[in-house]
Amino acid sequence: MIQINNLTKKYGKYVAIENMSLSIPTGSLFGLVGINGAGKSTLLRTLSGVFKPDVGSVSIDGQTVFQNESIKQDILFLPDEPFYTPLTSGKDVAELYKTFYNFDNKLFLEFISAYQLNLRTPLRTFSKGMKRRLFVSLAFASNPKYLFLDEVFDGIDPAARLIFKQGLIELNRRNNTTCVIASHSLRELEDICDSFALIDGKTIRSTGGVAGSVEQLTKLQIAFKDPIEAVHFAAIPHISFTTTGRIATVVFNGNIDDFMAKIAPLNPLVVDELPVDFEEYFIHEISANKPAAPQLSSIATVAFANRQDESQFNNYFGNNDNNNDNQGGQN
Repeated sequence: MIQINNLTKKYGKYVAIENMSLSIPTGSLFGLVGINGAGKSTLLRTLSGVFKPDVGSVSIDGQTVFQNESIKQDILFLPDEPFYTPLTSGKDVAELYKTFYNFDNKLFLEFISAYQLNLRTPLRTFSKGMKRRLFVSLAFASNPKYLFLDEVFDGIDPAARLIFKQGLIELNRRNNTTCVIASHSLRELEDICDSFALIDGKTIRSTGGVAGSVEQLTKLQIAFKDPIEAVHFAAIPHISFTTTGRIATVVFNGNIDDFMAKIAPLNPLVVDELPVDFEEYFIHEISANKPAAPQLSSIATVAFANRQDESQFNNYFGNNDNNNDNQGGQN
């Protein structure tokens, strides 16, 4: 089991994660979602022991992770950009992984064959998708107890994604592996994850089961006699509204009978209920309690603040390596 208690992680003066608490049960296929800069990658690096918490604690199976070699033997962290030297080949990386993990070479070669990769070719000649497929194959063959994946879907095609999802589900079934995936590919997470946490405002905004959370929302496609516009729905609570001529698509949170009573004066002709996906739930959660979009006069101020944050972030990595476990992005 993964337990995070009141975690705060800073890069110099920049706070990446603040007062975060979360429990992830053993055997979960767990999704981490959030906008760019929310803290997903920082959390994965802290979970894997690459970063030391500034405040709070991270434990796995009751043990603190940072500088704990015994627990790290059970963890494999696959970052967005894994480290390798210019002449490194897939065969070289596989030999390295064999020294750290209970490596299944037969399974590894099956994935390499399915992904049509050449293990003797230097990785510097691989495309981003090819490198992603190689490191995913290494991860599955390593049989970790805990697998942490950062943007694993980025750069791989639909066929490769299907092989990945099948491999991950089989790894979970075979070893009861706990997998935590940070990704912007919400539709892919919806396919494979049983639960999730949404990071917003540098902490956990919401957690729950993927299916149960999506079921909180309702999506209707409504046909009207006359063309319909957003102004007609201005006084009716909703999450999203799109229209094409006389057809409107509305997503809302609440009782469907109450909603139908509110739109009755608009004289709807046909109402069809459509499935809601995880991406729509994500948009709902991120936009809830947010201020309206900034006017043009305030955009420069926001941009300046973002540049200041980025400067603090870069200064940290340029000048402060003292509290990080030097692992080169690997376990």
